[in-house]
Amino acid sequence: MSEIFIGRQPIYDRQQGVYAYELLFRSAQQNVADITDGDKASSDVIVNTFMEIGLDNIVGDRLAFINLTRAFFVGETTISLPKDRVVLELLEDIEADEDVVAGVTRLRQQGYSIALDDFIYHESLQPLVELADIIKIDIMALDQDEIRAHVTQLRKYPLRLLAEKVETRDEFDFCMALGFDYFQGYFFAQPKIIRSQRLPNNRLAILELMSRLQNPDITPEELENLIARDITFSFKILRYVNSAAIALPRKIESIQQAVVILGLKTIRSWVTLLAMSQIDDKPTELIVIAMIRAKMAENMARARNETNIDAYFTVGLFSALDALMDNSMEEILTQLPLADHIRDALLHRRGNHGKTLGCVLAYERGDWENIHCEVLKAPEIRDAYLSAVRWANETCQTLVND
Repeated sequence: MSEIFIGRQPIYDRQQGVYAYELLFRSAQQNVADITDGDKASSDVIVNTFMEIGLDNIVGDRLAFINLTRAFFVGETTISLPKDRVVLELLEDIEADEDVVAGVTRLRQQGYSIALDDFIYHESLQPLVELADIIKIDIMALDQDEIRAHVTQLRKYPLRLLAEKVETRDEFDFCMALGFDYFQGYFFAQPKIIRSQRLPNNRLAILELMSRLQNPDITPEELENLIARDITFSFKILRYVNSAAIALPRKIESIQQAVVILGLKTIRSWVTLLAMSQIDDKPTELIVIAMIRAKMAENMARARNETNIDAYFTVGLFSALDALMDNSMEEILTQLPLADHIRDALLHRRGNHGKTLGCVLAYERGDWENIHCEVLKAPEIRDAYLSAVRWANETCQTLVND
């Protein structure tokens, strides 16, 4: 799988919990975003994900939506995927001829769930509509009246509707009101800024704590005192330190011990992550994404033998602060004592830290042609991402979740 990029994009339910992930993939040898040999690319991603990477390592315990091409549905390629873990997506450019309809029918009878991707209704697609479990409607390809008409037409069938390419909160609210079951896009990562509105007290308190944590002169004793103020923080950090993920040779019984053994920077990063996870009314996945960004940036810096890789972790983690706080990044950074190179990276994508963050964000979105990471080769970039996903999954379960 050395020349394959693999990523994921969350699919949310109506409560903004993660229902599934769509797998994103592309051959790293291509210099354009489109996949010219779809069957080969689909074959590669399935083999690589399920055989080499492991399904749990990339989607955890969630479903995986996988784009498949005509060859898979007409029986020219053998499918040996776990029926309870995947949703097979039929690409929009596949003609609904007799062979395709027969293949989809056969897969449905075998127990697979079927989704129609980038769906725009046409009479010729009626046989597939009657077989589909989920229909994905690209809301950028239709105006609001056309979206309403599609929803009305498709609600006649026992299937679920997924709005994809939902990029703003207004679009999310519109699709919610229409009764869509699932949502895919980057609306969750956009801050909902209301002009002249003060940050709520709980977010101000979190920002104040983060400001004190980012003080470059903080002492171990001051860090311990900050952690001791919240018994939940103490409990979660000690639970994580003593978990299999850290695998220390002996049990750690105090925050002081943890700081001595693991270092002040490590514990400070964990407490910062815990503080961010306390922000209410935000999907947990936003914290997971911040964690993946942080660890991927750190992994890439380490692969380049950079010094002070902790700063790369901070840049990745804080890149989601605007969405978490529902405020502009400019305003948030006025309240945090961050070094100039970190501020420049977050605000302007300048310097090595900013370029690394730009690469991380491009990878996250599957914007493959804009992944420019200088000395790192495609396998190193992909491995930095996959390692970050595994770390975020483990850390979220042990450190962040109750």
